[in-house]
Amino acid sequence: MNSISPRLILLALLLSPPLLPAREPQTSPAPSQQTIRARTLGIPFDGTPGPLNAITDITGVEVGYATLISGEGKLEVGKGPVRTGVTAILPRGRRSFDDPVYAGYFSLNGNGEMTGAAWIEESGFLEGPVMITNTHSVGVVRDATIAWRVAQAGPDPTGFSWSLPVVAETWDGYLNDINGFHIKPEHVVNALNTAKPGAMAEGSIGGGTGMVSFEFKGGTGTASRVLDKKSGGYVVGALVQANCGRREQLMIAGIPVGREITENALFKQEAGSIIIVVATNAPLLPHQLKRLARRASLGLARTGSVSGNGSGDLFVAFSTANTGAADPAEPTHSVTTVPNDRMDPIFTATVQSVEEAIINAMVANQGMTGRDNHRVDSLPHDRVRELLKKYNRLR
Repeated sequence: MNSISPRLILLALLLSPPLLPAREPQTSPAPSQQTIRARTLGIPFDGTPGPLNAITDITGVEVGYATLISGEGKLEVGKGPVRTGVTAILPRGRRSFDDPVYAGYFSLNGNGEMTGAAWIEESGFLEGPVMITNTHSVGVVRDATIAWRVAQAGPDPTGFSWSLPVVAETWDGYLNDINGFHIKPEHVVNALNTAKPGAMAEGSIGGGTGMVSFEFKGGTGTASRVLDKKSGGYVVGALVQANCGRREQLMIAGIPVGREITENALFKQEAGSIIIVVATNAPLLPHQLKRLARRASLGLARTGSVSGNGSGDLFVAFSTANTGAADPAEPTHSVTTVPNDRMDPIFTATVQSVEEAIINAMVANQGMTGRDNHRVDSLPHDRVRELLKKYNRLR
C-alpha cells in the first residue's frame, strides 16, 4: 500500500483544521471526574510513581479525548442513549508520524481488534498515534485518523502519504447504543487535536466512557513508575481501557474485594476486554518491547482477571528513545539499548503500572446509567477502605 484514494483525500480536506477546529463534540457534558485515585484510598501499591503517576510522565507522550454522553432510557438504535468516545495517545505528540517509535505487540486473548498490529510486528515501529474506541467504531476511527494525518503533515520520508493506524477497541454495548454508530470523524479529530502532555483525566472519559470492569464502572486509567538510578532511572507508564473481568475475580492489593462486595453484579460470564498501552523512555528494541507488552499480562493477572474466552486482551508497548531511528535519509543508524540482563526492573515497573492503572480506572469513576436503564455501580471507596483495614493492608 503506497497511495491513497481521491475519496480519502477529499475526506482529509473536509477534516483539515481551518474547517474543523479542535472543539468538544456537541453532546451532554460528561459526569464530573473524580479527583480520588487508588492511592488516595490507602491501597498499598509497590514501586515509586512518577510525578503525575500517568503515562504522560514519559516526556513527549500526549493524550486526548472525545467523550459522548447523551440521552437516557429505552434504547432506540441511532438515537441513544449514547455512552462512548475516543482516546488518542501520541507517543511523540505532533511528531508521532514524522518520527516513529520502536514498538512491540502482544495478544493475550484475541477476541478483539487492534488494527496496524501486523505492521508493528513486521517493521518494529509504531507510526502515529494509538487510538482506542468502542468495538463498532474501529473503522471510522481508522479512516479519520488517516485523514487527520494527511491534513496535518506531508508525505512520509519515503515520499508517500499513507498510514496503517493503530486503532483498538473494547465493547460498550451494555451502556451505549453501540449499533447507532455515534462516533464520527470530527470526534476522532477532536481527540487528536486536543491531545496534550501533563495530568490526564481517568474514569468514564474518551473510549472508556461506556466500559464496565469487574462488573463495576470501568474505563480509562493510568499509572507510572520511576526506576532508581542504579536501574537506569527510566520511566515506565501504562494507560488502560478496562472493560474486563467478573466481580468474583477482583483482587486489590491481594484482597478478594470481588468476593466481599457481591451486590449488583451484572453478568453470567466473561464478556469484556482490555486494551493496555505501555510507554517508556528506556532505550529498548522491538523484540524487547514485545517482551514488555507480554508483562502487561501479569499486571492484569494481579487484579484477578483470567483473560476469558470472550475477552480481547491486546497490548502494545513503545519506547520514546532512539529518535530518528526510522529515518531513511541515512543508510545506517546507531541506536542504544538496554541489555536483556538489565531488563528485570523495567518488567517490574510495567507490571506495577498496569495493575495500578486498572484499579485507577475504577476508583476514579462514578456509577452510570445507560441504555434501557442499565445501571453499573462505581467501586465503593468506603467499602474498599474497610476491606483494606480488615485484611491489614491499609497503607
